Amino acid sequence: MSGQVLKDGAIIDPTASRKLPSPEGKPTVTVLDYGSGNVRSAVRALERAGAEVILSSKPEDVLNADGLVVPGVGAFETVMRELKAVDGIRLIGRRVAGGRPVLGICVGLQVLFEAGVEHGTEAEGIGEWPGKVEALPAEVVPHMGWNTVKVPEGSKLFAGVENERFYFVHSYGVQEWNFDVIQPRMAPPLVTWSEHGGPFIAAVENGPLCATQFHPEKSGDAGARLLRNWVEGLRKPAGSEPGAAAGAGSDA
Repeated sequence: MSGQVLKDGAIIDPTASRKLPSPEGKPTVTVLDYGSGNVRSAVRALERAGAEVILSSKPEDVLNADGLVVPGVGAFETVMRELKAVDGIRLIGRRVAGGRPVLGICVGLQVLFEAGVEHGTEAEGIGEWPGKVEALPAEVVPHMGWNTVKVPEGSKLFAGVENERFYFVHSYGVQEWNFDVIQPRMAPPLVTWSEHGGPFIAAVENGPLCATQFHPEKSGDAGARLLRNWVEGLRKPAGSEPGAAAGAGSDA
């Protein structure tokens, strides 16, 4: 298999049709390759968190991995356009419908909401959650640097780092949460908040779909622990059939 092998074995191979098997039984993670910048640090951080990582936009890599990471930097509308170009929106939807874990980072969180408004222009989002991404009501933007977060009780993503600081770089955010429709027997989403000029959503945990507004790969030991928590959650229970969850969403 062609591709550039990074430090500690992370694989960068956008043309790969399959992932190398992990002899150590590591969870496999695909970082969605749609043109977003600065993904190499995310790849390395996920590998250090215990995953076998590949950068790819091939449907089989996106759908078959234990976990999918959707990175994002730049403008909301641009990220949506680039995701559409690689059929990323449909693939993300299939994973979520099949209960397959997805983690969005920064603008990768923002596009999961209904819409983004930047410079007076509104762009449609993926719509997994209701809400709009809007300019932060702060005197100084972007919000750049370390900030605390308010973590809800029961968070698995923030286990062990509930009181730590995380690294943010953004000028826009979701400032309200109005998700009242809860499916029977489904736990309500857990929403973590932070503040810059006003409260904004710092993270969401919603079944297989999680996302952070901050950059865990740039957040030192706290971010490393958070990614390790997510990667550990990808490990299949003993006796589970590989690909069973993927099949559940094959008609989505």
